[in-house]
Amino acid sequence: MSLIQQLRGTGVALVTPFTSDLSIDYTALTGIIDFVIDGGVEYIVTMGTTGETPTLSKEEKKDIIQFTYEKVAGRVPVVVGVGGNNTAELEKELGWFPLDKAIAVLSASPYYSKPSQEGLFQHYKVLAAASPKPILLYNVPGRTGRNLSAATTLRLAREVKNIAGIKEASGDMAQCMEILRDRPGHFLVVSGDDALALPQIACGMDGIISVAANSFPKAFTEMVRLSLKHQFREAKALNDRLIAGYELLFAENNPAGVKAAMYELGLIGNYLRLPVVPVSEPLQEKIHHYVKG
Repeated sequence: MSLIQQLRGTGVALVTPFTSDLSIDYTALTGIIDFVIDGGVEYIVTMGTTGETPTLSKEEKKDIIQFTYEKVAGRVPVVVGVGGNNTAELEKELGWFPLDKAIAVLSASPYYSKPSQEGLFQHYKVLAAASPKPILLYNVPGRTGRNLSAATTLRLAREVKNIAGIKEASGDMAQCMEILRDRPGHFLVVSGDDALALPQIACGMDGIISVAANSFPKAFTEMVRLSLKHQFREAKALNDRLIAGYELLFAENNPAGVKAAMYELGLIGNYLRLPVVPVSEPLQEKIHHYVKG
């Protein structure tokens, strides 16, 4: 089975739950994994940026990855996030993290450094050579400060053997359509924007790696499945009910918004590591009413 077939649908970028002393809450993580799998997600992404990875140590990341494999227990595929702006360090991490049970590696583009398109190409080329698993590019310029252009994405897809797909979160529909028009047949393209998943799937994307699926997995995964079947009237009816949820989850910060919703669902404590803080009281109240409504 190809990677496109295995990762078609909804992947969920898991949050990292913490206890009140900000240690990792493995009991809550077990519950989250069961909740999203029971909710219908096709695969799990551990150690994506929604998991607050900039605030986790390498040892914590390694432990969470191994724990996730154990709790998923083969029920769905697992993708592991390994990203950053130090190419040489990431090259080492790809040999250090336990990736044996992963189906692929998701790697966010370098942040802050703002490399040129050639720099981005060479960065990913090094990672692809070092990775024991296929690499999924992650373009999120709103976070990284630099867009991975359609031309660079397609160059990587065609010229670098171990580059298998992209999570596209630029929000630029014209760029997305260019990638979809010209991608090689093996190249996976998924959305990274919950609010744009339906129209992007209509344009040809293979699914999404979602934040909202942490908190609303049943409704969200059903919307995505309907979209992939081109049942857009039914998908739109579900999506219309989710739009207010998307707005609330991202109103102040991700993952503060989705953690607030998961707190209201009784899945986790509402704890985040600095510099991220919980959402404001007025937003928490709105999230409470949306979740309980």
